[in-house]
Amino acid sequence: MDEFQRLDAVPSGKRDNKAAFVFLLPWFAGLLLITAGPIAASFALGFTDYNLIQPPEFNGLDNFTRMLSDERLHRALGVTFLYVLVSAPLQLAAALGLAMLLDRGLRGLAFYRSVFYLPSLVGSSVAIAVLWRQIFGDEGLVNQALALVGIQGRGWISDPDTALWTLILLNVWTFGAPMVIFLAGLRQIPAMYYEAAAVDGASKWTQFHKITIPLLSPIIFFNLVLQIIHAFQSFTQAFVVSGGSGGPSDSTLFYTLYLYQRGFGNFDMGYASALAWLLLVIIAGFTAINFWAAKYWVNYHD
Repeated sequence: MDEFQRLDAVPSGKRDNKAAFVFLLPWFAGLLLITAGPIAASFALGFTDYNLIQPPEFNGLDNFTRMLSDERLHRALGVTFLYVLVSAPLQLAAALGLAMLLDRGLRGLAFYRSVFYLPSLVGSSVAIAVLWRQIFGDEGLVNQALALVGIQGRGWISDPDTALWTLILLNVWTFGAPMVIFLAGLRQIPAMYYEAAAVDGASKWTQFHKITIPLLSPIIFFNLVLQIIHAFQSFTQAFVVSGGSGGPSDSTLFYTLYLYQRGFGNFDMGYASALAWLLLVIIAGFTAINFWAAKYWVNYHD
């Protein structure tokens, strides 16, 4: 009886909080050991000379000053910036265009939505990257199709002028995730806006420019931020297509691939950790620019 009285004396809110903390302990442990711990370790290693065999030796800012004269790093930055600035807008344009097509109420909408979303699930996998290499190889499907109309193909992934563009096309092809988000946003735009514009004689382009884009701008902004971050983190496609070299002639040398080469190829973990933090700063900078520019074109309507 006394035990029941003591339990009743404890407020139910406190009992619920204790239970919640107990169930959250595994998550907090994972956050500390798997996420926060390695992040702190990589920050510390960025100021050391560490090769995975010998103990790390503090070298101050040497790793960061080395970046100023690292020509391969500069090429990797150029390749990555081009990839991000071209593939992300093209991917969003393809996603928005297809979402508007599906928004017209096609039969079997759920089926088409699943089919178009599928590439987003497998687009960054090793299997799809291998398939892409076969499609754009010397004897791939693209050259076979061109041969049917009498056009001599080329080694698309072995030519420095076209290798990166095949990876950009692969990223554009994985438009499923932003497409589904765009489709959900389009469904939230009241039809009466388009009906009123049509009565006033507005063309389809005017309706798209004056109604769809402004009302969809928060979702465009959301997708833009996510896809830019995702593009900066791309690794698997370039690694598989180039065989881990970033070739031909460093034309597919993504920043993440170069970071991998320095850390796990050259065992220069100190420098690789510094590169990882530079990537974090770059992504944070692009995200900050997007948030700053959003006030000029994103319309948060009531």
